[in-house]
Amino acid sequence: MAKNEVEQPLGPFLLIWSSQAVSLLGSSLVSFALIWWLTESTGSGTILAVATIVTIMPRLVLSPIIGTLVDRWPRRLIMLGADSLTAVATLLLALLFSLNIQSIYLVYVLMFVRGLGTAFHGPAMIASTSLMVAEKHFSRVAGLNNALRGAMSILAPLAGALLVELLPLHLILAVDVLSALPAIGTLLFVVVPQPAKVDPSATASILTELKEGVKYITSWRGLMLLIGVYAMVHFLLAPATALMPLLVTDYFGGGALQLAWMQSATGVGLVAGGLFLGVWGGFERRMATAMVALAFMGLGMILIGLVPPAWFGLAVAGMFLIGFTLSFVTSLRLAVLQAVVPPAIQGRVITMVLSATALTDPFGLALAGPLSDSVGVRTWYLLGGLITVVVAVGALYAPAIMAIEDQVVPAPAGKEML
Repeated sequence: MAKNEVEQPLGPFLLIWSSQAVSLLGSSLVSFALIWWLTESTGSGTILAVATIVTIMPRLVLSPIIGTLVDRWPRRLIMLGADSLTAVATLLLALLFSLNIQSIYLVYVLMFVRGLGTAFHGPAMIASTSLMVAEKHFSRVAGLNNALRGAMSILAPLAGALLVELLPLHLILAVDVLSALPAIGTLLFVVVPQPAKVDPSATASILTELKEGVKYITSWRGLMLLIGVYAMVHFLLAPATALMPLLVTDYFGGGALQLAWMQSATGVGLVAGGLFLGVWGGFERRMATAMVALAFMGLGMILIGLVPPAWFGLAVAGMFLIGFTLSFVTSLRLAVLQAVVPPAIQGRVITMVLSATALTDPFGLALAGPLSDSVGVRTWYLLGGLITVVVAVGALYAPAIMAIEDQVVPAPAGKEML
């Protein structure tokens, strides 16, 4: 697809973006409320782990297919369908809860539907942006998106905690439905351009190109080792995030507000880390910077696991450290892939790498849930932190990983140029 060099009015895009921002705020509030309801109702790490699994599974399982469908189906209808499906499911659960028909499994169903909607909506919105915004505005749009994510990660937990204290769950769900209405209404009227039609004869090569991507990745030892490192990060960090509510209630004796402080500290750390990295730039080798940051992230987990119950502020500081360093770990991974993977195959290779590392999430959750129920959540933070430090230090002494930026593997024959 050629880059969009035609001047495009920003009005339609900003209208969609702002309405989606309102919807995202509502969704973030409901996510906090649902997790807190599960925590108060069950106090089970296994229940929280399963809740996270059902939310992320649609994205993990369907991501290779969704990218192709987004390129073929009308993107406006994909976003409209995803928003509408999520709103209807949320409304139904709100009605059931208002009638005192409450069930963990109903919450699971809603989380799955929300995960499915997000899995389709995100790629469709990203793909539509390049057709609605002139290339010279791409950086501004990226800045808007980063600012939105940062604001949501900081403000949504605190606002969610406030709503949990003031409203029953069915009314919080209703807030989410109301916040989705501007997004749905906007998509009914705003035109979202479609990309040029692809030659039908080219579609037969999709499977071939996927195979080429897999072959490219598996033939590069340094990249395979890097995937292993990040897969371990996902395996350890996803459960730590999912089980945080139990850490707050069972160990620190806190409530929804204390959970909000922990989550918001992570958000502040992510924003601060991104700003610091943008100013500093990191060491000469990006991977060295990322692995040093990963080691400090492990120390943050260890700090949370060791801090006495009365020193909750230190745990908040530990979450800030995790967020701060996580910004380095994730940003530099993408920067390295963009630097070393040939542009002609970047899309499929980066998608495959990100999907492969995230596939360990459900396995970590499946192990951590029962483990936390038997020995406590702190054990996962301690063990996870120690393993993270060991993995990071090991990666620093792995030549194949440290020299990955010097070992550019060429694209398959015929794929060197776009």
